[in-house]
Amino acid sequence: MAMRAARAYIGIGSNLEYPETQLRQAFRALAQLPASRCVACSPLYRSEAVGGPPGQPDYLNAAAAVDTTLSPEALLTALQTIETAQGRVRTVRWGPRTLDLDLLLYDQLVLDGSRLILPHPRLHQRAFVVYPLYDIAPDLEIPGQGLLSELLKKFPQPALVRLDSAE
Repeated sequence: MAMRAARAYIGIGSNLEYPETQLRQAFRALAQLPASRCVACSPLYRSEAVGGPPGQPDYLNAAAAVDTTLSPEALLTALQTIETAQGRVRTVRWGPRTLDLDLLLYDQLVLDGSRLILPHPRLHQRAFVVYPLYDIAPDLEIPGQGLLSELLKKFPQPALVRLDSAE
């Protein structure tokens, strides 16, 4: 019997080495994930860097929805492989990066592991995650946080600029 696919949501960000190109390349890589199908990609948003060292370039952010039969941990490993392939080097926490792929949600799974926490622990605090996610899943409920549409109201004047639609 085939395993039922889970709907996973991925936050995507970049502020180095042509961020728009990095995001579009990430969309293509997500479409190539094994045992998965990319079902939605959000428009791109520009935002100031949050946390980390001062003086970073602005980020471009987006979100994608993927139906997958990979386990959450296997999906995380695949996302980190894509990051590495696109030049991600982990040196400074919240520092500049070529690509950041965050596993935001995996169905309604709540997980508090040493390697993976679901839903992503800061998802509800970040306009640059909430807005792109809302574009592709306006009726989504975030376990422990409520409806995405309600979370969106916490950011009435976000420091975000919507750039265009995804590929």
